[in-house]
Amino acid sequence: MRLCKAVEFVYHAFTMKSKQQGQEWKVSATEADQRLDKWLAAPERLASRSKSLNAIERGKVFVNDTEQTSTDAARRVVEGDRVRLWHDRPGSATKRYFERHDSGLHILYEDASLLVINKPAGLLTVPLAAQPDEPSLLNQVEDHLRSARRISPLVVHRIDRDTSGLVVFAKTNAAMSNLKDQFEKRQPERVYLAFVYGVPKEETGSWKDMLVWDQEELKQRPLAHRPTTMKAPAKSAITNYRVIEKYGTTASLLEIRLVTGKRNQIRVQASLHGYPLIGEKMYRDPNRTGPRIELARQALHAWQLSFIHPTTGQRLRFEAPLPQDLLTLQLRLKSPS
Repeated sequence: MRLCKAVEFVYHAFTMKSKQQGQEWKVSATEADQRLDKWLAAPERLASRSKSLNAIERGKVFVNDTEQTSTDAARRVVEGDRVRLWHDRPGSATKRYFERHDSGLHILYEDASLLVINKPAGLLTVPLAAQPDEPSLLNQVEDHLRSARRISPLVVHRIDRDTSGLVVFAKTNAAMSNLKDQFEKRQPERVYLAFVYGVPKEETGSWKDMLVWDQEELKQRPLAHRPTTMKAPAKSAITNYRVIEKYGTTASLLEIRLVTGKRNQIRVQASLHGYPLIGEKMYRDPNRTGPRIELARQALHAWQLSFIHPTTGQRLRFEAPLPQDLLTLQLRLKSPS
């Protein structure tokens, strides 16, 4: 009788532990390259796309021991990936990642340490000294946080006025210091989408240049074009690119990964290497021939961003879909009249 009780207790402890830890699967070769949410929705796993997304949103899904967020739902699983579902994870009753529109902001993520926002084109990230009253994303974030006592947004990094996409703000000095340090050490993954004139000969490649910031003209100059009177130091700019789509020989869509992060870096390097951004005004080549494609702003979008959370140490990944003006441009390029 005692032995039966002991066996029953061990079995109960094992099942409770299994329930707490959840289920774990390994991705097979035939399942590779599926979206994570679709893979989880298979009948032998969660059997529902909505259940799959719900589990990811609530921090219950881990891939190779890394917690997944809503931005990871579209990631492609790889053969050998270990996917674990933690059913009863503490604190998983509420969403750990969310997307909403507050105070005119498209907020992708917010917690006590930071905000991640999808900035529209045409809006400054921070006010210009010469135009302090012009609306900016910083002003909107300040309005959003006005009800929170003693919280002032801190600018971690910037994107240009006419570039759309992902921007991060810190809420505390500690978070700011940590995030700034990551950006200075080039640790975050920063991926852009750019529609450019022409098609690079190589499908993948790197652009490496020495650039000088012209404080009077507020633009980057290649070192070879630096005026002799300019004393500003030249700095290395490195960008990796990959061709995603080709539109004949007229234009192409590039995935661009920043290695360094200088002001206007992608815009000036694309032009220097013969593939200026569609809609570019400051860095376009006046001698360039061929058809001109009309667009009200440079066709550049901060698409993906990944960094380590300054408090939890968790890797966060975010993705901002192409805005409507660039989707319209893409359709025009695919079906020229």
